[in-house]
Amino acid sequence: MTDSEYDKQLRILNALRKTLGAVVRDATPAHRGMQTVLSDATVADIKACFALIAARERELAQAAGVTRFAKPHYPDSPRTAQVVNFPPPADDPSGVR
Repeated sequence: MTDSEYDKQLRILNALRKTLGAVVRDATPAHRGMQTVLSDATVADIKACFALIAARERELAQAAGVTRFAKPHYPDSPRTAQVVNFPPPADDPSGVR
């Protein structure tokens, strides 16, 4: 898959996710006590659609070798690991370092 195909599929999935989320927000009642206009079957179908979108995003990420859950690293953020230098053993018979 080329980069342009990968980007196009990600844009399509992102648009689907946003549109479906907007439909859910618009159909959600303003108060908890109110009944939703969506049937239980429709709610289940919407959840299945979100699951399919997420599964396809994972497939695309794996195919592209992208880690989906990697956190961004900023140059000014504190380091979480410390480098530890070990001195070479003094009595190394092989002499290889």
